[in-house]
Amino acid sequence: MTAPNAGLATPEPRFGGTPAHLRLLALAPALAADVMTRLLERLPAYHALPPEQLRGETIRQIERGIRAFVEVLRTGQLPGEDELARIRESSARRADEGVPLESVVGAYHLGAQLCAARLLAEAGPADLADLATAQDRLLGWLRVVSCAVAAGYVQERQAALGDEHVSRQALLSRLLEGGDPRTAADRAGVRLPARYLVLSLAIGPHPDETRPGVNHTVAARRKLRRLRAELERHCAPLTALTTDGGAALLPDDTAAPAEALDRDGLTALVDRLTRACGAPLVAAAVAAPPAEVAAAVRLAAEIRQVATAAGRGPGLHLLSDVLLEYQLSRPGPARDALAALLAPLADRPELLDTLRAFLTHDLDRRRTATHLLVHPNTVDYRLRRTAALTGLHPTRGPDLLTLRAALAAHDAPPGNPG
Repeated sequence: MTAPNAGLATPEPRFGGTPAHLRLLALAPALAADVMTRLLERLPAYHALPPEQLRGETIRQIERGIRAFVEVLRTGQLPGEDELARIRESSARRADEGVPLESVVGAYHLGAQLCAARLLAEAGPADLADLATAQDRLLGWLRVVSCAVAAGYVQERQAALGDEHVSRQALLSRLLEGGDPRTAADRAGVRLPARYLVLSLAIGPHPDETRPGVNHTVAARRKLRRLRAELERHCAPLTALTTDGGAALLPDDTAAPAEALDRDGLTALVDRLTRACGAPLVAAAVAAPPAEVAAAVRLAAEIRQVATAAGRGPGLHLLSDVLLEYQLSRPGPARDALAALLAPLADRPELLDTLRAFLTHDLDRRRTATHLLVHPNTVDYRLRRTAALTGLHPTRGPDLLTLRAALAAHDAPPGNPG
């Protein structure tokens, strides 16, 4: 099939009385070599190709492209489907080789620029109309060729990314199941790191998700897409995330034991993720070698859940931050007995909230009052009522530890958290 072209009835452009296509046809071999030289000068991505490929396939493609443009110049007809299919196939090979799309498109534009320069060098004042015709055909050729290049490149990348996604998801599934992930890593073409930093994330709502008149599903997906993009900028993670949260495995080759974590670095990462998605994040982090990722994911989820139940709020939480709460959240008769100490407060949520805030703010009644938006005297009253109902006073040394433990047990989820 030949693409329609308005220039069919326009005579072939001539410069100095000579058909323009004949001038370019005679120069095609030398012009192809010139284009190759300029490609290597201006588009560094082509330096990564093997020399034999540059001297063979690449130079032939360039010369064939010049001859295809010569035909457009001669006939006024844009390239047919056969030529466009060849261009799509060539572009797909460049995509498979890792040449950036802008370099592939730039190569055609560079060739067109050099062809135009040769034509202009032959044109005189009397050739203005022919020059306009040549320019129109050049722009038409560039338009359909650029579309073919982009289509071939994108189709190849989509296929490659689809295969890569399936392989990476298989590796993620194997890591989450436990056991030896090496076979799955080989299939995915992924080198297993010394350890993974496991992030368990709870993603709060973006303001757009609650705004009237906004498609809340779209807003949630945009939030998740921004968070994933920020993670990709940090490393090449494996993720199992929804709009509400999930797990992210960040490869880490740090020569450090699993329990050693860079709190400052992880805090900075969580801050960046929070800014990127525009929503509050509660995050817990654990490190583990690949064979122990499954247990680390469960532990990170438990830490995050315990931190949330303890009222720790958004941000990064490590096991060292919630050691007492975590231990007391384990099921058993001791936990049940501790939680029962606060049973008299079951119908008084304001007393529980005040006790929790008072312990969180280091027994500072004024900071507690500010947090609760009440008067300090109200805090004092509620603490006295708590003491009267439970027999445990939050400001008395022996009772303080018991209350902390009882509150941790009370806030623990039923059964096994996570």
